[in-house]
Amino acid sequence: MIKRSSKWRLMVALLFSLSLALAPTLADARAGSSISGFSSMGTRGLRSFDNNGAAPLSRSMTNPAPSPGFTSPLGGGSFFSRHPFLTGMFGGFLGSMLFGGGFFGHMFGGLFTLLIIGFLIFFVLRLLGGGAMGMGGGVPRSLGAAAAPVQRYRGRDVYVGDADLNAFQSLHAAIQDAWGKGDLGQLRQLLTPEMLSYFSEELTKNSSQGVQNLVSNVNLVKAELTESWEEGDMQYATAHMRWTALDYTVRIGVAPSSPGALVSGDPRIPTEAEEVWTFARSRGGHWLLSAIQQV
Repeated sequence: MIKRSSKWRLMVALLFSLSLALAPTLADARAGSSISGFSSMGTRGLRSFDNNGAAPLSRSMTNPAPSPGFTSPLGGGSFFSRHPFLTGMFGGFLGSMLFGGGFFGHMFGGLFTLLIIGFLIFFVLRLLGGGAMGMGGGVPRSLGAAAAPVQRYRGRDVYVGDADLNAFQSLHAAIQDAWGKGDLGQLRQLLTPEMLSYFSEELTKNSSQGVQNLVSNVNLVKAELTESWEEGDMQYATAHMRWTALDYTVRIGVAPSSPGALVSGDPRIPTEAEEVWTFARSRGGHWLLSAIQQV
């Protein structure tokens, strides 16, 4: 009797743990490193948090928009937060099943436990699926309206020509050159204010550590436009970039031939990098780098 009751209690505990494990969690951003050692960062306007096949932006001044998808007919919040009475009842059942004695201790305890779980599952499914069984006097909503995905404005797709793609390639080369020289004055003309703040922060970290990241002999292997759109007076374009370059870090003020001058990388062997870059401009203005995502 005791062994059988313990087995059923273990099963219930596992089921409860499983329900907690399946609860929604925030997706982890993919790790990655660019030729400069940056993470995915910047702003892509209304599409900042869209899935475009690259790593999500881990640093951005854009506020995440609500994810489109299924909207519960009972409104916001979790099921149990909306029904505290059921929360207490469910907790009481769990306490009885896991720790209680009496009826749950004899040979029919396991069967009764399954009946309770089945009833609760059936009740929750009916409550979420029917929409007309809302508790607390809420106004029922139709299932069709509840299941309809939330449409979010993503801007208007526009055409970007070869001249713009050439501008992106020139920007890529100029940014790499300015970064290797640590030239914030030059970067200020090539980056959005947000991206400039990130680059400045990285340069400051390097300086405080007494090192400098040098990038030279940049060879752009691929520059493919993936999407372009406009939002009011702003235009955005995203391109898949792949290139090779000499990318290495040295100690500031130490002769290149001195032992320990090279911190990382190799000044003779090119390395390959692949990222997704997004550019932005006001109507009639010139393009600036507004986001970098790892691939």
